[in-house]
Amino acid sequence: MPHHPIQIEADAATATRAGTRIADVMQAIRGRIAARSLTPGEKLPSIRALAASMQLSTSTVVEAYERLCAEGVIRSRPGSGFFVAGALAPLSMAEIGPRLDRAVDPFWVSRQALQAQDGMLTPGCGWLPPHWLPQEALRRGLRELARADDAALADYASPQGLPALRQWLARRLAERGVEASADQLLLTDSGTQAIDLVCRFLIDPGDTVLVDDPCYFNFLAVLRAHRARIVGIPHTPTGPDVEHFARAVAEHAPRLYLTNAAIHNPTGATLSPVTAHRILKIADEARLTIVEDEVFADLETEPAPRLAAFDGLQRVVQVGSFSKTLSAAARVGFVAVRRDWVEGLVDLKIATSFGSGHLSSALVLNVLRDGHYRKHVEGLRVRLARAMLEVGSRLQELGIEPWLQPKAGLFLWCRLPPGTDAAALSQAALAQGIILAPGNVFSPSQSAHEFMRFNAAQSLDDRLFNFLRKALGSARGPAG
Repeated sequence: MPHHPIQIEADAATATRAGTRIADVMQAIRGRIAARSLTPGEKLPSIRALAASMQLSTSTVVEAYERLCAEGVIRSRPGSGFFVAGALAPLSMAEIGPRLDRAVDPFWVSRQALQAQDGMLTPGCGWLPPHWLPQEALRRGLRELARADDAALADYASPQGLPALRQWLARRLAERGVEASADQLLLTDSGTQAIDLVCRFLIDPGDTVLVDDPCYFNFLAVLRAHRARIVGIPHTPTGPDVEHFARAVAEHAPRLYLTNAAIHNPTGATLSPVTAHRILKIADEARLTIVEDEVFADLETEPAPRLAAFDGLQRVVQVGSFSKTLSAAARVGFVAVRRDWVEGLVDLKIATSFGSGHLSSALVLNVLRDGHYRKHVEGLRVRLARAMLEVGSRLQELGIEPWLQPKAGLFLWCRLPPGTDAAALSQAALAQGIILAPGNVFSPSQSAHEFMRFNAAQSLDDRLFNFLRKALGSARGPAG
């Protein structure tokens, strides 16, 4: 039985607004499909008929139909026209809602935060709210990128990465005392990929790797993916516990030590020069390589000591990215290494991801060259300092005590009231649409069950404190 074209009424006021005409056509068709006026398999009006009824050009309707086809809303049958696509199976609540039963492991916070629905609070995530980032500078950078030549928009890029961005990075590292030329830098798709490449290059399954305890939970996830043996070193307000570090090196003969430069994640601690020198001396005697992640460097108010600066990139590899102060959507990271390691890392990058993300690198470079970026970072530090004081004070009112008051950054590592289990509290919070970061996801020894990491920039909503007040009150029980 033939399908008859369905007329769609024109809304002249909306259809004539420049720049919205294609969207208006798409919305009109989506609305009729949602209202069941157009059913799966039914034929849509011809391009000419719809253009005439909506008083639009045929090219506008063609573009709208093509976009709807790309979305899978409609489909084209050459010679026959356009038809409503078959209905998709509806998502179940289990598919779109948070997984309340998922084990609290190193992937727990990442999965919950990356899959968070609109309206959920994310005080456990590791990044800034989008409106804290330089949106206008990013848009300017995108407009400039749109004027690039064909090769820049469509071709593979050098696997070592955009030379101009590597030169910019070399200058930035020099400001922090790390001497690295552009040819000692390799761009990656993220800071995580940078760590992954270094692990592929330097360790084999079964090798021992030292990490801080607590440490960034994705360090643990990456190392487990490489089947490394993980040994935790207790962290102090001035860096790793040197005595524990020395004993672990002597006992386990590790290949790597993976740590944060600048602002430690999750504790907010800052490495002292004395600790840095002692750690480097032990590493040099044991021929141990140190991987130093400086992803939070731009949030520092005063530069902390860099192991890579003291070492001259001989036993220290430095990695980083631009996700914390610029954009997590523009995936660009880097590795700074000794010259004789560059070629091997480039080969590994070709084997695992082939080229570099030229578009992301060019966008990041456009923003970094923007004169407003330094002002943005300076304003960000001030804003974060205020948030840290406010959130720290409100947490203390609830009996949640910061382990230390960080000099900078966005994290507060806090001890919960006695007897409170962070994992259980996080599961209860998730049921209320709040994603927290319980201590043991950061701890190789699983000794941080009474700790929680709070992202100050993401912890300013009253709903968080209302939940904590109620949950901790219930946990304590009635007074007396």
